[in-house]
Amino acid sequence: MTSLLWVLAVAFVLIGVAGTILPMLPGVALVFGGLLLAAWANGFQTVGWPVLTVLGALALLSFAVDFVASSLGARRVGASRAAMLGAALGTLVGLFFGLPGLLIGPFAGAAAGQFLVRRDLADAGRAGFGAWVGFLIGSLAKLALALAMVAIFTLAWFL
Repeated sequence: MTSLLWVLAVAFVLIGVAGTILPMLPGVALVFGGLLLAAWANGFQTVGWPVLTVLGALALLSFAVDFVASSLGARRVGASRAAMLGAALGTLVGLFFGLPGLLIGPFAGAAAGQFLVRRDLADAGRAGFGAWVGFLIGSLAKLALALAMVAIFTLAWFL
């Protein structure tokens, strides 16, 4: 039974790391689940609740990164509040359409919000591009958080 738990834990972590980049997979949540499962397989003897609490906090932080990154990217290029709200909504809606939705959603949402407020297509395009760059930076941040979680778990395991 313990071997099965370890196989599942490693599978969750690997799929989770891939899920930080690929859409439709709850990447960091799977990484956390895999690390929790690994700790449980060992009876929480090597990695205990203090470390798991830190890992849980990092996992929660990754959810905030999803919604904030594209909005901040739009804001960086001088977008309106409507564009930032559009970027966040575009990201949320894009989640349901896989990779194309995640690539287009933040851009389209920010551009639409900006265009509704300022009626300038070039300005809307800049807002959309800023949101898209923010989304990409957010994806890299989520990958970094997932890898940090694995590193913290590994250090706790061996120390």
